[in-house]
Amino acid sequence: MSKKVLVVDDEADVRKFLTTILEKEGYTVFTAENGSKALETTREKRPDLVILDLQMPDQSGTDYYRRLSKDMEIANTPVIIVSGLAGRHLAVKKPAAVFDKPIDPDEFLASVEKAIP
Repeated sequence: MSKKVLVVDDEADVRKFLTTILEKEGYTVFTAENGSKALETTREKRPDLVILDLQMPDQSGTDYYRRLSKDMEIANTPVIIVSGLAGRHLAVKKPAAVFDKPIDPDEFLASVEKAIP
């Protein structure tokens, strides 16, 4: 069974780019364009990893992470931050990795594989 990854970003082109990279490696990918949809998808689909942008409309990635970490059923889901936001490394307590945009696909995949072996 393939590992499940949730990609959360308000930019459609970023979601498509990351989805393409992950699907080529055999991951099952779900997407959400904001934190509130991401939380709903996380509860429903139980991804093995979340790829999270921080700055989004409706509900930010930081707000999503706060809610995720308070829900004991999904709180241990690893998170990789993908954001151009300053201080992004401080937004999530223990991110599996932190990436600036644009993303190096090889480094990104290495971090994904490390986060969900």
